[in-house]
Amino acid sequence: MQLNDIQSAPGAKHAKRRVGRGIGSGLGKTAGRGHKGQKSRAGGYHKVGFEGGQMPLQRRLPKRGFKSHLLQFNAEITLTDLEKLGAAEVDVLALKQAGLVAEMARVVKVIKTGEISRAVKLTGIGATAGAKSAIEAAGGIVA
Repeated sequence: MQLNDIQSAPGAKHAKRRVGRGIGSGLGKTAGRGHKGQKSRAGGYHKVGFEGGQMPLQRRLPKRGFKSHLLQFNAEITLTDLEKLGAAEVDVLALKQAGLVAEMARVVKVIKTGEISRAVKLTGIGATAGAKSAIEAAGGIVA
């Protein structure tokens, strides 16, 4: 095989539609542009979202909300999840391996949802005030 023998797959390439080449072509006269108006003229088009001078929709609506792109690195875990995990010492790596937090997570925090009865030592993991008191009441440590 030579470089000059390479061809496109059959049907991958097709001839460009030639417009404005007479009546017989089926695309003569107005060449598929219709009659008159801005869109029929050469160079006559507008920006995306342009509404003919009327205040465009994206400017009529109020600005609202914000979502930080840094939130993807934060994760939460509940007391119920800690109970199910059943490990004596828990860190971020253990939670990732168990599939309880995303692989991208860097900051993990325990929230007080559910109950915990076994003693758990948390290393490198934060906890809300309620979750911390629940863990310590069960004999655990938040380090």
